[in-house]
Amino acid sequence: MTTPDPQSPAPEPSKPTKPSKAAQAPAPAAPRYKDRIYRSPAALVGGVLLLALVAWLGIDAVITGEGRTPWAALAVMLLVVPLVVAYTLRPAVFVNDDRLRVRNPFRVVELPWGQVVSLRSGFTNEVVDASGVKYQLWALPVSLRARKKASRAQARLDAQAARGGRGDRRDGRDPAAGLGIGFGPGGVAEGPKRAETDQAMDELRKTHEARQEEPAAQGEVTVRWAYEIAGPAVAGAVLLAVLLAVG
Repeated sequence: MTTPDPQSPAPEPSKPTKPSKAAQAPAPAAPRYKDRIYRSPAALVGGVLLLALVAWLGIDAVITGEGRTPWAALAVMLLVVPLVVAYTLRPAVFVNDDRLRVRNPFRVVELPWGQVVSLRSGFTNEVVDASGVKYQLWALPVSLRARKKASRAQARLDAQAARGGRGDRRDGRDPAAGLGIGFGPGGVAEGPKRAETDQAMDELRKTHEARQEEPAAQGEVTVRWAYEIAGPAVAGAVLLAVLLAVG
């Protein structure tokens, strides 16, 4: 039997090892991307032209007008400019993986995907929340003309496909020419483009289907009124009413 040497030092207790920095660091969060924004190009162009016209006429009346004319011109501009901005430049739809934000002329509605029940397309495009409230998407107006054009193009494409894709060779022209239908690689016919707003609604539906059950896409619907638009318009209307009553 051996006995321990009294001269030998006692063994030091082992120190707990610290986890490495790599183990301590949290997992990197999934990258977040900017919102996709849907707007009406026609409304933007029309709004800019209307604002230019109002500014031209209004400034001219303020500079050259006499009596109450400059004040009336200012009141009209104060009333009209916010309304033009509200109905043309302001409407937009912002979309990301967590929510849908609808900016309409006089209010902003934020809907988490978990609160969205459906996205409907008829004579207008609208979103319906879990409580049954409908919100119109002003930034995505329905174009019946574009839908009819796409339907005619699709019918022509179907007729061409039924003939074996040979086309109408009697006059040497492609029957799909001028309808937005072309031929891809290998002579395969490409389908016609749908109306832009219908394409946008399809994208919104796909995002809704993919994200509605995610924890990050839950929450409450919030509505904020656009007082920055309504306030100046009301002030202009009151000023114009006062000027007309006094005159």
